[in-house]
Amino acid sequence: MPNDSSSNLVAAPWQIRPMTPADLPAVLSIEQQCQPDPWSEAMLLAELENPCATVDLCEGKGSVVGFLCSWLISGELSILNLATAPQQQRQGIAARLLQHCLQRAQSAGLERAWLEVRAGNRPAIALYQRFGFTEAGRRKKYYADGEDALVMQRNWL
Repeated sequence: MPNDSSSNLVAAPWQIRPMTPADLPAVLSIEQQCQPDPWSEAMLLAELENPCATVDLCEGKGSVVGFLCSWLISGELSILNLATAPQQQRQGIAARLLQHCLQRAQSAGLERAWLEVRAGNRPAIALYQRFGFTEAGRRKKYYADGEDALVMQRNWL
């Protein structure tokens, strides 16, 4: 992990834990506030039932403030969704979730991590670059609104 990212992380009392079905309303609310084409309740439930998927939550003071959904599959990490409640953004929550996920993947011996991010989402792209992700390609008109996705990757080997 890059050393400079740890200085921007949220300190206790925020904690990261796995999502449970009881967390669905909070996660769905964050997803609907943050994404132009949000995942549905059924999609989020499917991730909880998917043996390749992990949904990590950042929680503190009794409320969920962010989540990260990822897959560990075929020696690689795929980051599918990362969101922070709008009122909690720019406090290091996404960085903390990302660091937790990347450390778990590295400990599992995975070789690389992948993700897609909206080409216009400069704050997210900057976050991923801080954690060693580089642009590996572009998916034209990937999102429902026609926006391109940048494909980003991070290699450990």
